Amino acid sequence: MSTKNGNQQDQETVVRERQELRRPPLYKVLLHNDDYTTMDFVVMVLTMIFHHPQESANRVMMQVHREGVGVAGIFPRDVAETKIAMVHGLARKHEYPLKCSIERE
Repeated sequence: MSTKNGNQQDQETVVRERQELRRPPLYKVLLHNDDYTTMDFVVMVLTMIFHHPQESANRVMMQVHREGVGVAGIFPRDVAETKIAMVHGLARKHEYPLKCSIERE
């Protein structure tokens, strides 16, 4: 005969290991200078797609103009790739050859 009360049930304890969460690697989105894309368009891209304030957008645009390349933002890879696709689509729509690239931070 069992010594258990009819209302008691066998219980199992489940032990779960805690997984260590790591931050995803970050990537720089780089804007590249060309001879055709206007400065105003680059500023518009920086404010609309990368959400830079006007002053910051002007600063990055001048860096692109003077140095040939500038950092538009730093993001996880999927976000960076999405923003690059948005820039290329907008540039194509406005018939500018503006190019972006991605570089691991």
